[in-house]
Amino acid sequence: MTGTITHDPPPATGGRQSGPLIVTEDTELLDDLLRLCAAAGATPEVHHSVPSAASASRPRGGWEAAPLVLVGDDAARRAGGAAVRRRGVVLVGRDQDDSGVWQRAVEIGADHVLMLPDGEQWLVDRIADVAEGVGRPALTVGVIGGRGGAGASTLACALAVSSAREGLRSLLVDADPLGGGLDVLLGGETAEGLRWPAFAASRGRVGGGALEESLPELHSLRVLSWDRGDCVTVPPQAVRAVLAAARRRGGTVVVDLPRRIDDGVAEALAQLDVGLLVVPAELRAVAAAGRVAAAVGMVLRDLRVAVRGPYASGLDDREVARLLGLPLAGEVPVESGLLRATEARRPPGASARGPLARFCREFWERALVETGGDA
Repeated sequence: MTGTITHDPPPATGGRQSGPLIVTEDTELLDDLLRLCAAAGATPEVHHSVPSAASASRPRGGWEAAPLVLVGDDAARRAGGAAVRRRGVVLVGRDQDDSGVWQRAVEIGADHVLMLPDGEQWLVDRIADVAEGVGRPALTVGVIGGRGGAGASTLACALAVSSAREGLRSLLVDADPLGGGLDVLLGGETAEGLRWPAFAASRGRVGGGALEESLPELHSLRVLSWDRGDCVTVPPQAVRAVLAAARRRGGTVVVDLPRRIDDGVAEALAQLDVGLLVVPAELRAVAAAGRVAAAVGMVLRDLRVAVRGPYASGLDDREVARLLGLPLAGEVPVESGLLRATEARRPPGASARGPLARFCREFWERALVETGGDA
């Protein structure tokens, strides 16, 4: 059980933070809280009462400086008169039937009342948030083809490469197990690091920093792709956990999506800020894209069309967008020599002066402004 008394956790500042402060003399409760801190990847500071003096590790005093304070119910009365009021205090107990816990929480200015074991997962998530220094989530963009061979994977790679070139933390996620692997498209199929099958058993919360450090780094960005094994599915819970971890690190996340919509893809769609539907400018492609748009639109609200030439007679980018009933993200330019560049192990969008890189740069500039991100 968890209960909210006030609101708003203490503001996060980004970057790795110190661990929570634990105040309790209950050894069993302390063992549980230490276990939950370990699960969240945090190292706490432990006191039997509210620390009043400054220390070398916390020059301003542990109570005021800790990003999160966990007060055992046994210590609530001692803490009530000694503690300065602050946000980010959680009163932790075990007795579900103790109605007096709410009054004790008010006395110490707690934001939440939490009862173990029911509230363990909530507390692990909260501890992990402060340990990772959660700030603004990543701007997350999904790219999906309106038909086979539309060029969605090429655009996804170019967007990620362009984002990394602008100095943003960038992660490229290959959500299409049958696409051949984006690591191959980026020339890094032999690069060391984990692929999707390693995360298939993930549940609950995945550490954002640990995820980033475990993935191959190619062209200044991290890439989560598929290996060459037989695994072609990842449970929806694992997709949810991995993408949530990726978003918590900030910057940008680009997801290359398959045209089919299964439970795992639905989880990915639910975490997107913007979707780009890549549609070649010919009538059969528009017809096929209409079916894809209808399925994707059931989950994703902000879906835009990116039109790729050459154009069939009577079509232009605005007409394609009108026929699909979607906002126009722009015209994806045809870049000569792209196949030769790929064969030479140069990724799409690698040429900063090329038309594809310009399209991507302009897209990021608009999207970051629209979402309030940092350009």
